[in-house]
Amino acid sequence: MSVRPRKKENTKVSLNKAYQVILSPLVTEKSTQQSEYNKMVFSVPINATKPEIKLSIESIFSVKVKAVHTILTKGKLKRFKGILGKRQDRKKAIVTLAPGNNIDLSVGV
Repeated sequence: MSVRPRKKENTKVSLNKAYQVILSPLVTEKSTQQSEYNKMVFSVPINATKPEIKLSIESIFSVKVKAVHTILTKGKLKRFKGILGKRQDRKKAIVTLAPGNNIDLSVGV
């Protein structure tokens, strides 16, 4: 059984592309609790990949990323004024930072 070689990943991403991949940080109770364990939560486009997210975070915040986990949340069916509608699908990225690195979201507010 042969093993398919991995594709070579880009080691750089332009700053413009990085800001298109990372839409916004998610600040909730749960994400604030995870920040104690060096984890940050970001909203990303549905078609963003884990390597793209990793390179974007590293280029925007100048930190070292240890791991990236993604969650795809399907939009709920809801009624809006009696009309059946659907909320948008969303994708969240939980980024684990290497020890000694941190991101302060309160700076630049």
